[in-house]
Amino acid sequence: MTDLLQTILQAQGGNAPKNLAARFGVSDTQATSAITALLPALVSGMQKNVQQQNGFESLLGALSDGHHQRYVDDAQSVYQEETVQEGNGILGHLLGSKDVSRQVAKRASAQTGVGEELLKQMLPVVATMLMGSVSKQTQSGKAMAATGGGGAQGLLGMLTPLLDQNNDGSIVDDVFRIAGGFLKR
Repeated sequence: MTDLLQTILQAQGGNAPKNLAARFGVSDTQATSAITALLPALVSGMQKNVQQQNGFESLLGALSDGHHQRYVDDAQSVYQEETVQEGNGILGHLLGSKDVSRQVAKRASAQTGVGEELLKQMLPVVATMLMGSVSKQTQSGKAMAATGGGGAQGLLGMLTPLLDQNNDGSIVDDVFRIAGGFLKR
């Protein structure tokens, strides 16, 4: 998750927290705190989603066109209503319901001191930044693999935290368990 956090914080030419702060009228420090507090719940939702039947394939399909990269590349995306709409769709997949989104915002508010209502508004934008970061790393991994670089390892390294349910640093046992569960159905 540290890699994803760093990718998001360095997004938009290193100005993602500053742009998020300007969009929502908070300090850069508060925006960074909000991203840091919201991201674990989003990554956890992504982990759960990936572990469901066809979840991994669905994630790779969503990331395959590079469409989400604009949320980490384009500073103006923070201000666009389309970003909020896309983010709400992502939240639906990752968290499942508005109630869970509210709980995430409430916990993040307790951690950061940023108002819960404000965090609820920020959550869809941060969700698009997460997907943009994962997409960017996925596309980078594919490009490096195609040119003979170590991209496949980079992609695997990025996806390992999403698939490693027991946090043992290896996804082999988790993939076999997930696959075994699907074969029993």
